[in-house]
Amino acid sequence: MSGKPEVQTSGVDTLKLLLGASIALSGIFAFYYFGDQPAVVRWLGLLALMIIGALVAVQSTQGRQLWGFGRTSWFEVRKVVWPNRQETTQTTIAVLVMVTLLAIFLWLIDMLLAWGAGHITSPGG
Repeated sequence: MSGKPEVQTSGVDTLKLLLGASIALSGIFAFYYFGDQPAVVRWLGLLALMIIGALVAVQSTQGRQLWGFGRTSWFEVRKVVWPNRQETTQTTIAVLVMVTLLAIFLWLIDMLLAWGAGHITSPGG
């Protein structure tokens, strides 16, 4: 059992989610349907309908929960201590060296097994 209460959804919340998804999907449809229009107009229309669809969906209980989760996640990402350029370069080099060594090792094992299997299955062996 979790300590969080389950959220009861109403038909209105479901309708809001469906309406938001429909608006976003209509933006995608319109983007391709109006293919003869300038690209800037198509992209702006798609962006506008996606934003409107998201705003409608956020009005539901699940949408507000998802928005809160996204805000909390963004706050946690800002707390992460990211490596500097030197640490990133050193780690990348270490990974490349290890991958190369492992590839050579597996290639040698493969050659050894192929040689052994060739000797076992050769007709004159």
